[in-house]
Amino acid sequence: MTIHHETIQALSHLFQTVAKPGPDSAETSQVENEPESDETPRKNGILERDYQSCGFHLDILLDPDQLIEATTILFKLDFYLESITGVDWIKDNQLEVVYDFSRYDFELCRIAIRVKVPRDNPLIPSITKVYTGANWHERETHDFFGIKFQNHPNPTPLLLPEDADFHPLLKDFKHEQTD
Repeated sequence: MTIHHETIQALSHLFQTVAKPGPDSAETSQVENEPESDETPRKNGILERDYQSCGFHLDILLDPDQLIEATTILFKLDFYLESITGVDWIKDNQLEVVYDFSRYDFELCRIAIRVKVPRDNPLIPSITKVYTGANWHERETHDFFGIKFQNHPNPTPLLLPEDADFHPLLKDFKHEQTD
């Protein structure tokens, strides 16, 4: 079994997904089919992707309350946290946190986890108790997007001034010139 399929199997209990046959066995793995178009809202679940075209093997969409369990599973499977960033989907009135994980031991496996939250209440659990290296990534994401990471051990700004009341990577951010 490949690390991709081992990971799908370990995470599949988090989702009610469409069964898709696994390539190297008679079993099925729990994997969502590709959305029919860009207009079709994507359901939570796991998408297998073509690494050559997008840079990762699995694309996982979660609810915030699934994040700690999913990242704990990845930690136990020896995945490394590479980065955390945000995306502002202003037209959908949502913010998205994107986590990049990888494993390089015997075969390369890169995973993107996406979690969407409403722009007016951008709360998401901190994963610092699972991956201590998430500390600075979460602080930077808060600085730039205003996403609040619940139970973060040090929620002070990383790059912006302590009294900053703005988040410069939000699409509706207006920079004001000062003399």
